[in-house]
Amino acid sequence: MSLHRDDVEKIAHLARLALREEDVEHYTRNLTDILGLVAQMEAVDTQDVIPMAHPLDSCQRLRPDEVQETDQREKFQVIAPQVMDGLYLVPRVIE
Repeated sequence: MSLHRDDVEKIAHLARLALREEDVEHYTRNLTDILGLVAQMEAVDTQDVIPMAHPLDSCQRLRPDEVQETDQREKFQVIAPQVMDGLYLVPRVIE
């Protein structure tokens, strides 16, 4: 697919981008090259390729899900400006 100068100017307008007149040709070539690469990638037969999340067949080492900190809620709520029923009270910001 080949883009023309008018196409790039229209895309820039829709994206609300300001392009200098001397840069339009540069962007036209670059965007045409990118669309050509996409067309090349779409032409590859991937019918027998199994989708995968990662190219390496490895597992993450995970630590055990254990509580490592003590409950310090009371300690923190003592220094809070306003607390009610274990919740921090904050000023209303939305009417």
